[in-house]
Amino acid sequence: MKQLLKIIVFTVSFGVVFYGCISNNSDETPNTENPATPKNFKLIALGDSYTIGQSVCENCRFPAQLKDSLQTRYTTLDTFNLEIIAQTGWTTTNLKNAISSANPPNDFDLVTLLIGVNNQYQNKPFELYETEFIELVDTAISLVGGNVSKLIVVSIPDYAYTPFGQASNALNISTQLELYNTYAQTYCADNNLKYVYITDITQQGLDNPALVATDNLHPSTLAYTKFVERILPLALDILE
Repeated sequence: MKQLLKIIVFTVSFGVVFYGCISNNSDETPNTENPATPKNFKLIALGDSYTIGQSVCENCRFPAQLKDSLQTRYTTLDTFNLEIIAQTGWTTTNLKNAISSANPPNDFDLVTLLIGVNNQYQNKPFELYETEFIELVDTAISLVGGNVSKLIVVSIPDYAYTPFGQASNALNISTQLELYNTYAQTYCADNNLKYVYITDITQQGLDNPALVATDNLHPSTLAYTKFVERILPLALDILE
């Protein structure tokens, strides 16, 4: 009888230890009812060439790298779906119209917004950006169910620090883009919105050509990786 009792105790103990090994967090009380419920996250990225990833591979653009970085921090059972509404050359007006046409749902878990460089490049009135940036922010927030904490606004890269920009009026480009970024950053600060400044990364493009894509204008895969290093902590906070 004593030998049988020892066997029973060992079996129960082994079961507890084995469960602890497969649990996601051994410090927490195991959820015996549903220990491994897969999580399904929906991400959407809004923007222009800097979001669609002009001149880099599909998995090299920053929204895709962000998705992959998030996936590595979750289990293989968890899924991340990414939708991108962006095209090279789009202004704020183009992006507004494209979102309206696509009519995406409002159940995304995270949204990024990076827009404005083509307003500057196409010499659109700055007042247009002031108005439509706010409208796009409101639209982006609506896509995450009205939860302002799930929006990440990303600053505009400075293409003056590329071979293409150097062939133009580089000083004027930087000055104008600083105006755009300052406006967006101030609006985000005043409205308690998340804002990630990545412009300084792109301003290293002349000293470090590896940050510039082969078209001599857009960010490279490496540059987008550096973007994600700054965006990722905020994204993790949002999803957790």
